[in-house]
Amino acid sequence: MHYAISKMAIRSLCRAKPLLRAQLIQSLHKPKLRYHFSSQNHHHHYSDPPPSADLVSEISRVLSDHRDPHHDLELSLNTFTPKISTNSVEQVLKRCKNLGFSAHRFFLWAKRIPGFEHSAGSYHILVDILGSSKQFALLWDFLIEIRENQSFEINPEIFWIVFRAYARANLPNDAIRAFNRMVEFGIKPSIYDLDQLLHALCKRKHVKVAHQFFDNVKHEITPTVKTYSILVRGLGDVGELSEARKLFDEMLERKCPVDILANNSLLEAMCKAGNIDEAHGMLRKMRSIGAEPDAFSYSIFIHSFCEANDIHSVFRVLDSMKRYNLVPNVFTYNCIIKKLCKNEKVEEAYQLLDEMIERGANPDEWSYNAILAYHCDHAEVNMALRLITRMTKENVMPDRHTYNMVLKLLVRVGRFDRATEVWESMEKRGFYPSVSTYSVMVHGLCKKKGKLEEACKYFEMMVDEGIPPYSSTVEMLRNRLVGLGFLDIIEILADKMERSTSCTIQELANAMRGKTGFRKSRSEETELESD
Repeated sequence: MHYAISKMAIRSLCRAKPLLRAQLIQSLHKPKLRYHFSSQNHHHHYSDPPPSADLVSEISRVLSDHRDPHHDLELSLNTFTPKISTNSVEQVLKRCKNLGFSAHRFFLWAKRIPGFEHSAGSYHILVDILGSSKQFALLWDFLIEIRENQSFEINPEIFWIVFRAYARANLPNDAIRAFNRMVEFGIKPSIYDLDQLLHALCKRKHVKVAHQFFDNVKHEITPTVKTYSILVRGLGDVGELSEARKLFDEMLERKCPVDILANNSLLEAMCKAGNIDEAHGMLRKMRSIGAEPDAFSYSIFIHSFCEANDIHSVFRVLDSMKRYNLVPNVFTYNCIIKKLCKNEKVEEAYQLLDEMIERGANPDEWSYNAILAYHCDHAEVNMALRLITRMTKENVMPDRHTYNMVLKLLVRVGRFDRATEVWESMEKRGFYPSVSTYSVMVHGLCKKKGKLEEACKYFEMMVDEGIPPYSSTVEMLRNRLVGLGFLDIIEILADKMERSTSCTIQELANAMRGKTGFRKSRSEETELESD
């Protein structure tokens, strides 16, 4: 890792004396000591199979560096040909789910290697990647090519992925068209396929379209209790309790055997509509007819009470669950912990964390992050660091949100020494910083007097790792350097960016020089806001 700016450069940034400016510039050109913050820098012998983690990282980085269609991706991939295996390709595709076009080109490149065959998993992953990146024309071309070449047997699960992709893209009618096109690929749609379609649509709130399509096909494909439960729950999610009741009654008329899933779907619809008393009555009725409520039945009430900020009722339900020896799942516990922290009841949140462990509902990173957010909001440095230590002792690995929150806190309160300690501990815990974590450091340090040198250091580390910075990060650093008159430092950083192996970083060099405007992507805005 390149530490580009010497300690002497700190004073130059503060006082801007010509002599020290020259020393600062020299330090940027000196040979640098490398620190390994990312697995991409390690070079070991590639064992195959299983694929080397370094091989997967290196190929993934090449795909990230060649995102645009005019980038010569295939030429850069050719050096990896002798090391490619079915498993390594699958792992790369899993790693590059946000790189639709590059992932597709990589898949086709690997397919052309003599003797190479893709796994079934790789076909599924690529369909998911193309769907997630809304490359639907490419996706259908790919499926048609598979059908014609008979290189892979297209199964219903492939179409389930397509349903979900269209639903996520808010294209419910296209999801239905995909269902109707299954016969073109030799698949007669079954009730399982219909359930998958309806679930995908309802999950994304396309309930009206799902309900209409169900009414059209229910005489051709016999619905099951699961089919009705999916729609009842979906209708409840969009506040259509009366329609949910009608569908539940239709299910009873069809003599479908009502199970706990169906009952819970109607319970949830009642609670979401605010009909808590009616839901309580249904819970009692379930017990009286021998349809014993499960943990999820009670969790429905817990989530409703959390939403209403009724903590007292939440704990009343928890006590009822204990009487019946029912344990909430981690998601339900996390919901309560988050609500407790928002109500300044952090001690109760810790007690609930202990209860989770005692009752076998193992806390996850979100359980800890909810409490960590409280400590960070209240600038409680020691408590925040103690909680991260506890996480690792209990074998819950801190994630991107964990580190971003605590690093932002430490920089904000001026505990730069502790921020450095946390940064250096990340690799030991198996975490390698991504663009958002680097941005936390660069943005935070840019706002601190006398810390511009440190901001430049982290920016340079990011460039050296081949991680394209956010355009807002480039803009902020450039503005700070311009404000202090360090135009020569801007040029040196831009030159380093131009020499990067990443095409995206190369293109951002002009933005650093001020020759192009700054365009913030939607994902960048989301990342910065969430952290």
